[in-house]
Amino acid sequence: HFSGPLPHPPHATMGKDSKDRKTMEPRVVECTINLNKRLHKTTFKKKAPKAIKVVKLFAQKMMKTDDVRVDVQLNKFLWSKGVRNVPKRVRVRLNRKRNEDEEAADQFYTHVTYVKVESFKELETKLVEDEA
Repeated sequence: HFSGPLPHPPHATMGKDSKDRKTMEPRVVECTINLNKRLHKTTFKKKAPKAIKVVKLFAQKMMKTDDVRVDVQLNKFLWSKGVRNVPKRVRVRLNRKRNEDEEAADQFYTHVTYVKVESFKELETKLVEDEA
């Protein structure tokens, strides 16, 4: 019976950290966030504020940046039906940009903007090319 710490399988880390740091490039991704499941069982008066936090967390995980900035239009959309009735889903564009400020802690930040769509049916996460 083995009681020590379990050895990591060689494929578990596979040099992820070192590789990710080098390949960080500015990029734009469009995806849908299901707020309905993420805000389930949240107190009414905390729904909209939590929705903002959820969007930020989602962007952090997707783009691997700590600095996430939410656009004014997205904020307005999340609050559009009041504090309690947050929209069930939201389509967002995650834009990873290089930080202009040289003294900034992070090299990159993510700008999250709202994308207006008629329906969420058949939409998938996609990479957006040549944003000029």
